[in-house]
Amino acid sequence: MSDNPLIVQSDLTVLVDVSAPRYPDARDALARFAELVKSPEHIHTYRISPLSIWNACAAGVPIDEIVGALADFSRFAVPAHVLTQVRDFAARFGRVRIERDPASLGGEQLLVFTSDAVLAEELCHGKQLSALLTERVWPNCFRIRQIDRGRIKQGLIKAGFPAEDIAGYSTGEALAVTLRTVTRHGVPFALRDYQDAAVQAFHAQGGDRGGSGVIVLPCGAGKTIVAMGAIAAVQANTLILTTSVSAVRQWIAELLDKTGISEEMIGEYGGATKAVRPITVATYQMLTHRARTSGEFTHLALFDERNWGLIVYDEVHLLPAPVFQITATLQARRRLGLTATLVREDGREDDVFALIGPKKADVPWKVLERQGWIATAVCTEVRVPLPEAARLPYAVAESRHKFRIASENEEKTPVVRDIMARHAGEPALIIGMYIEQLETIAHSLSAPLITGTTAQRKRDLLFEQFRAGLIPALVVSKVANFAIDLPDASLAIQISGTFGSRQEEAQRLGRVLRPKAGANQAHFYSVITADTVEQDFALKRQLFLCEQGYEYAIRDAAELRVDASGGTGS
Repeated sequence: MSDNPLIVQSDLTVLVDVSAPRYPDARDALARFAELVKSPEHIHTYRISPLSIWNACAAGVPIDEIVGALADFSRFAVPAHVLTQVRDFAARFGRVRIERDPASLGGEQLLVFTSDAVLAEELCHGKQLSALLTERVWPNCFRIRQIDRGRIKQGLIKAGFPAEDIAGYSTGEALAVTLRTVTRHGVPFALRDYQDAAVQAFHAQGGDRGGSGVIVLPCGAGKTIVAMGAIAAVQANTLILTTSVSAVRQWIAELLDKTGISEEMIGEYGGATKAVRPITVATYQMLTHRARTSGEFTHLALFDERNWGLIVYDEVHLLPAPVFQITATLQARRRLGLTATLVREDGREDDVFALIGPKKADVPWKVLERQGWIATAVCTEVRVPLPEAARLPYAVAESRHKFRIASENEEKTPVVRDIMARHAGEPALIIGMYIEQLETIAHSLSAPLITGTTAQRKRDLLFEQFRAGLIPALVVSKVANFAIDLPDASLAIQISGTFGSRQEEAQRLGRVLRPKAGANQAHFYSVITADTVEQDFALKRQLFLCEQGYEYAIRDAAELRVDASGGTGS
């Protein structure tokens, strides 16, 4: 039909015309089995991949529904080989099934079934699985230990046969949790529709298909609230893992504000305080601490301290390797991952699928922006020339040092002042990577600086003063990239970053996306040195945001300075 929104292409990409009448229904159908790649104004691009189809299968989407949606919403005939490939991808999911062994004492052993004996033979001779599939019960069945459940799933997905895990979960120690209808601060509170849908998709009424998975929502859209909804659904002791002590305390404040959990039931595990309680919040850094490089991880035993019914992984795209490792042995516990993007710079998205679970919810950033749930953001790249004195050192430097010379360009400091003048009165974050550069800018702006060496007490005080409007601007290092709630920040100026990290770009924009009173408007500036490797890396960094539908205006420093002197600009 000519007014249908989808154009399915031979390379498994799907173009979506957002102006077509059936676009909303097509988008909702497509989101279940394809990954959004780009979402500019008029034509969105999705990609069908083995992992996207396996995500759909794990969520219980029938293959006939996937094929039917492609045919129903497509403007032209769907290429036959695309439908064949989609069916082939789906056919691989569930050819291996993990179930609890009813004959084992206490359910400590599991059974791995394959669809046929030939596949069983292939898997048990494979490099990654041979050491685990040692006890063959029947030609197509192996008995494994509970502790090997995660490692088996990792090996299977890398072999191209993701397991359907229906062995279920331990209930954990019970804990009565209710969500407030009015927060402690007297504000009416309820889950938004998309937050409630995410909770229901994760929990699945407590069935075998629920209890593990990842929620993908932009910063400021309330991932913490989704997690609280999941805790209330599970009604059990919960371990929450996050990125910093500041984030730990924000979690605790949110739990006290929006649930009926009392203060003595919540434990902070980190630094000087290591309280393990029915709800315990800890940092990844604490869990991966060890006295020496080759030593044991000191605090991984926290995973076994209580009978947890749920483990929440905040910013799951940052999950460190040791936590992946211990999570492989924790497959009997429910697991919830939270993230703004499943992009991992190390390419371990399939491990997130295998060990945490499939994607359960993913709402496009621009959809939430249009609905007013996150701020409207204007992104601008400001290009600054390299000073004459730095040109020769840059020319002869090695590639890695070239990036640092460009990143620390001293001409960025006056540009930051110009941007601040352009947005006078707006709460601002200046974010960078190099400490000396941050110190220089903090001194120039007479603004406080927060780095990794800033004492936690001072850090918390400065964040609180910023929230209260007592500090108009904060200069921050990478410590503010993740899980810091600064709702009033409406201006972010990025002066240096981690090479081409798309993940970091998304997180830094997220610092200013929380909804705001009035125009609900945010501005995100990246200040980069023109005609250098930093400009090349900036393009890679912007890729993720461009794919989410954001556009970058390109300005040069001189043009910005003229605008700033004449008014606030746009």
